Amino acid sequence: MVGGLRGPEKGGGVAVNAPTSPASDGGRDTEGVEPDYRFTLANERTFLAWIRTALALIAGAVAVLHLVPLDWAPAMRTVVGLALAGLAVFIAVYAPLRWMRVQRAMRRERPLPLSVLPVVIATGVALVCVVVLLGNYGA
Repeated sequence: MVGGLRGPEKGGGVAVNAPTSPASDGGRDTEGVEPDYRFTLANERTFLAWIRTALALIAGAVAVLHLVPLDWAPAMRTVVGLALAGLAVFIAVYAPLRWMRVQRAMRRERPLPLSVLPVVIATGVALVCVVVLLGNYGA
């Protein structure tokens, strides 16, 4: 063990302690231990799933605003479309930040940080559902 880190001979990650400039390593955080590649790939798949969710929300916004013939007041359509687009923007901005935070935590062998993303998205989608129900069955 070197500096409290498990080396490759013990089944752990590769210790990477040499400081480098962000430009020389593509912006990657190289402090700590290289995590098991399966965890890195799982983190990337989660990131891509959030991006797919953002794309689906954008498709929903376009459909509500321009494609689906709804018998709603224009203001109701605009609220739903903008809410879906706003959720998509939030995901698209937050997902890469979340990916970097998780990657950094894995490299430093720290607990993974909690994310507000699921709560915000669940709340936003629930509110959009309420507005859609009001648009269909309300006054």
